[in-house]
Amino acid sequence: MSTVSIARKNADKPDAVVLGAGIIGVATAYWLARSGLQVTVVDRRPGPALETSYGNGGQISVSHAEPWANPSAPGKVLTWLFDAGAPLLYRPKMDPAQWSWLARWMLECLPSRSRANTRRIVEIATFSREMLQAIREREGIRYDERTQGILHFYRDRKEFESAIPVAEMMREMGCDREVVDREAILRLEPAFAAHGQDIIGGTYTRSDESGDIHLFTRGLADVCERMGVRFLFNQDIESLETAGGSVRAVHLRDRADGDRPSRIEARTVVAAMGSYAAPFLKRYGVRLPIYPAKGYSMTIPVGPEHDAPTVSLTDDQYKLVYSRLGDRLRVAGSAELVGYDTGINQTRCNAIFENVRNLFPNAGDYEQVQFWTGLRPATPSNVPILERRGFDNLYLNLGHGTLGWTMGCGSGYVVARQVASDLGAPQIEAFDVGAERAQALRLAA
Repeated sequence: MSTVSIARKNADKPDAVVLGAGIIGVATAYWLARSGLQVTVVDRRPGPALETSYGNGGQISVSHAEPWANPSAPGKVLTWLFDAGAPLLYRPKMDPAQWSWLARWMLECLPSRSRANTRRIVEIATFSREMLQAIREREGIRYDERTQGILHFYRDRKEFESAIPVAEMMREMGCDREVVDREAILRLEPAFAAHGQDIIGGTYTRSDESGDIHLFTRGLADVCERMGVRFLFNQDIESLETAGGSVRAVHLRDRADGDRPSRIEARTVVAAMGSYAAPFLKRYGVRLPIYPAKGYSMTIPVGPEHDAPTVSLTDDQYKLVYSRLGDRLRVAGSAELVGYDTGINQTRCNAIFENVRNLFPNAGDYEQVQFWTGLRPATPSNVPILERRGFDNLYLNLGHGTLGWTMGCGSGYVVARQVASDLGAPQIEAFDVGAERAQALRLAA
């Protein structure tokens, strides 16, 4: 498509309208504002990061880059089909989008495709981790962050042996995921002492991090507002107004006053709406291979009398991740391919609860556990969609699956750089940190 040439600095017509105020949308708005553009962010919730970016597992995990679609996955899925507490729950529906997504997912399980997707995810995730660190240093945002790495642990020898070549492959791709034995695991995380004899081995990625995505996104939104970004909350995105191959405006309806619709003229639009982008954009001929993968988390209060882990952990056997967030322990995992249902499945919650309590019996106050669920926007390959598509001024920042926190700051950077370049905006100093790498990531999409 040809470069978008649009005049700037008209307050009634922002340079960019970002649809969605989760980590993806707010990070995109941040980088757009850093390039001097006027930005409006729209979200249906009353504040930032109140849907998928609210209660996730807390990991910034390049080490988790191996996609769900890998050669061993189909066999595992078959064993889980009739287990209500298994890591993956699939409920067939009369939904063409679900079946189309599954067919594409099976294709992505081929070894060559899985390896290529892993490489791509490692590239984006590593870049994004660097951008997160740059934002943290520059803006001073605090979000219960920890920089102690991520430890994958295994209680099943077969699972551990399968992880060794994956770790080797990821090291070749630039991720410092090292194989460690039981003794090293116990040194890294003393909370395993009660059940250390069950641990076979693990992998440790020292450069990975963890932290509260909700706190970070709220803090970044505050920074954006100080930079002049306008946030419109409690707004349902009703429709796009299109003409001549462009999006001309976004139509909204106030959730508190349904009789008060509004219209924002748009020079460019960035879709960062997570799982809901697929059905919304389909109305305009933009078909996306995105399907919601519902996940769960539990948050456990931790006091001085408890022995909660402090290193962020990944239990690959049960597909659970653990992150210490200040005086809380966050545990997240599970995946349900059940459409757009956001109800709590108590069986899934109980399976997570029992797994955690059996492994760490004194991790926190198990009487005060809080459960949460959210819809992860998953592509069959787990590779996000970072590109312009459908219209000459519609940009997509979508499909990050379980790695939205990991890839959010870098994805926002990549898409914002595309927008800024197309609008002829000056590339300020922050873009110089990774301009060539951002361009490479875009071209490799």
